[in-house]
Amino acid sequence: MDNTLHIIGGGMAGSEAAWQAANQGIKVVIHEMRPKVETFAHRTGNLAEMVCSNSFRSDDDEQNAVGLLHWEMRTAGGIIMTTADKHKLPAGGALAVDRDPFAESVTATLTSHPNISVSYEEIDALPDDGQWIIATGPLTSGKLADAIAAETGKEALAFFDAIAPILYHDSIDMDKAWMQSRYDKGETEEERTAYLNCPMTKDEYEGFIDALLAADKTEFKEGETAGYFDGCLPIEVMAERGRETLRFGPMKPVGLTNEHDPQVKPYAVVQLRRDNALGTLYNIVGFQTKMKYGAQADVLKRIPGLENARFARLGGIHRNTFLNSPTLLDDQMRLKSKPNIRFAGQITGVEGYVESAAMGLLAGRLAAAEMRNEILGPVPHTTATGALITHITGGADAKTFQPMNVNFGLFPLVEGLKSGRRGRKDRYKAYTDRAKVDWNAWLGQSALDVA
Repeated sequence: MDNTLHIIGGGMAGSEAAWQAANQGIKVVIHEMRPKVETFAHRTGNLAEMVCSNSFRSDDDEQNAVGLLHWEMRTAGGIIMTTADKHKLPAGGALAVDRDPFAESVTATLTSHPNISVSYEEIDALPDDGQWIIATGPLTSGKLADAIAAETGKEALAFFDAIAPILYHDSIDMDKAWMQSRYDKGETEEERTAYLNCPMTKDEYEGFIDALLAADKTEFKEGETAGYFDGCLPIEVMAERGRETLRFGPMKPVGLTNEHDPQVKPYAVVQLRRDNALGTLYNIVGFQTKMKYGAQADVLKRIPGLENARFARLGGIHRNTFLNSPTLLDDQMRLKSKPNIRFAGQITGVEGYVESAAMGLLAGRLAAAEMRNEILGPVPHTTATGALITHITGGADAKTFQPMNVNFGLFPLVEGLKSGRRGRKDRYKAYTDRAKVDWNAWLGQSALDVA
């Protein structure tokens, strides 16, 4: 019998799953179709390549659920968080990374591990035997997606995801833009000036919205329906929901003072975040778009300070797929109809780099335990990782299931601490204190022998 763990997909989840299992003595093969088979969003064949933004979001492990998830993954020796910390960029209270060195480092670490090998090939069918983890992410190849749909007897759920443009810093007019993190957040001067801000007057904002709504946009193929994940909406979709929507979203002007004209409060502000360590590339925060390339450049150059912008990458939209996990997966992340196959990452219905990697971490540990004829107990629902896995394997309503970021709404209330009786800060601190105790206890458990 093959005693090797096979992982399909070398993204965040697949990389983390391989690392966790290999460090528990399991031989692992990562099957990655890139660069032989390209995708719309990827540019390289590196493992753990970041394709949307370069941010892992908040790193606050006391007041933010995703920050708590960072802490749990660090505590479990996760490769994604360890590598992110080595390649972090100033981003206020967020954890942003230099994306290319990050992916290169993950790739080098994994390929040099004595228990890990990488096979560059496309897997287009569901294996009947052996232990497998499918961590193909939202860009699962068409043949494999068809095989999954055929096995489950249902079509995979689908939604559409967008990526934001990246531009060259030296093409930005700094006589109009300025550097400042919202509310001057950060412990160092570099962190307090981590974001580049482009201000707009009311007339400039209204003109921008008009141009945005009128721009040529990517049309969907016949039969496709445009369901979007609310956390990654294209800016055009937000604008269509109301002319002020963007001003209360990624273009909100709060917590910022224009150093060029401090007495005048901007009506709206476009923020850009450093995308590499050199500071030569910046991505436009929250500006996922489905505008066609020509129209996109014209509209974005209406932003004050970006009139002469040169783009390293324009934004775009692509189809994502994910499982109806509450009906298809068991609490060990196994496909109920083929329990030799686990799923991990964004294909399970979690959203975000960190959430995807966390599901890979868990799948890798669960698979390794099973291959040693052991079984790990369930991750406590009180932890960030546990809240996510509980949600996708039965906590969510299967009829309305859609991609979900980690958030404190997925956590059970702290005993004796009722919502509304104490401030949110105290409540979130109580969640994170409890989670850290319970996560450490789960990591230190003795696996049960089921041989």
